[in-house]
Amino acid sequence: MTRTHDLLIAGGGPAGLATALYAVRAGLDVVLAEPRGLPVDKACGEGLMPGAVGELRALGLDVPGRSILGIRYRQGPHHAQADFRHGPGLGVRRTVLHAALHAAVLAAGVPILPVRVRDVRQDAAGVSDSATGVRAKWLVAADGLHSPVRRSLGLAMPGASTPRYGLRRHYAVAPPSSYVEVHWGPRGEAYVTPLGPQLLGVALLTSRRASYDEQLAGFPELAAALPRQAAVGAVRGAGPLRQKARTRVHGRVLLVGDAAGYIDALTGEGISLALVGARVLVDQLRRGSPGAYGTAWQRATIRHRFLTDCLLRARQRPRLADKIVPTAARLPRVFSLAVNALA
Repeated sequence: MTRTHDLLIAGGGPAGLATALYAVRAGLDVVLAEPRGLPVDKACGEGLMPGAVGELRALGLDVPGRSILGIRYRQGPHHAQADFRHGPGLGVRRTVLHAALHAAVLAAGVPILPVRVRDVRQDAAGVSDSATGVRAKWLVAADGLHSPVRRSLGLAMPGASTPRYGLRRHYAVAPPSSYVEVHWGPRGEAYVTPLGPQLLGVALLTSRRASYDEQLAGFPELAAALPRQAAVGAVRGAGPLRQKARTRVHGRVLLVGDAAGYIDALTGEGISLALVGARVLVDQLRRGSPGAYGTAWQRATIRHRFLTDCLLRARQRPRLADKIVPTAARLPRVFSLAVNALA
């Protein structure tokens, strides 16, 4: 007779790994499926807001990285700065973060199957997947921005706005400050994150389809500070960034992390939302109310989604976009409130 586990998690990124850790703490029997070799690198701003740092500590993880004191916006002569009020953020390589979560999941005794969940069948009592051979009471789809599980179940929705894409490269140069510096350009943003004494992550977000070097040239001051010979590793890309899900609860399938829907990387909240979503999901399972997870997720993420959506809408209107940084510079208290509402 096939054993029925409590939880099968599809995807071993931060959302899936955090879900596994919370689930084990709740006394659940968990199996995780991830076909990629771990840790996995991907396009990521690599700056964790204080909320994400707090979530990691709640999981018992002390991830090494570079302390981040706040956020700076830059656009020509205009500058706006806001310090974090409730502790620092963290600049950390995606691979370092992933490795820490992966090691914690292995230490918790969670089996990780090197396969992809792709044939989901559910009934009143549970979910089965022929690829893994696992049957569980619940399936958690944590398989990323372009979630195959979300797509296979018909839960994906077309994005209505202009698609945006992310590109990231590392540079072996000293960070200019202990802040994430956001350079605001006419067609996108450049996010400069301190990761070490001689390491920067530079992520570009834009709706323009062009190479990394072409995109970086749109930020002349920043490009001048990043000699090409200082580039470390390959360029990583991701997108389109905006993804919608019709629902986050579909029978016995629960969506979490980017698979649950994603607006934009503009506010740097992807990891925070993934960790919060994992905690909320397991909390609803623990309470015996998994059907309430969708509402609980909406409630836990509403502030982040609202502010990100507002900023993105302004970003896509040239007249408004040109005023964002000058306005933030004129109204530093308002800018600080906005940054710390997301932190």
